[in-house]
Amino acid sequence: MDIETFNIYQRESRKTWGVIPMNHPIVYPTMGLVNEAGEVAGKVKKIFRDREGVISDKDRQELKKELGDVLWYLTQICTELDLTLEEVAEANLVKLFSRLERGTIRGDGDER
Repeated sequence: MDIETFNIYQRESRKTWGVIPMNHPIVYPTMGLVNEAGEVAGKVKKIFRDREGVISDKDRQELKKELGDVLWYLTQICTELDLTLEEVAEANLVKLFSRLERGTIRGDGDER
């Protein structure tokens, strides 16, 4: 793909763009959750890239901090949605055990 092709793409794709107002209390914790989950993933990636998957005590402690941040943001989202962590966890187990019983624990899609 040459530079001009990217210029055309940029110009044409802009026709499908629009500002979407997101002034809602759920936006900040959602962005924070994604950011912190990315930090967890980055640390895990480096453990496998740099240390052949050996998780040190230091790694464990750093991951614990990041997972705490993930939990904090998840909790804030649940609170904004008037959900408890308990009901979210229970619903998740119901879903997973249903999939396990039906032999669909692996695969794609939420409704399997």
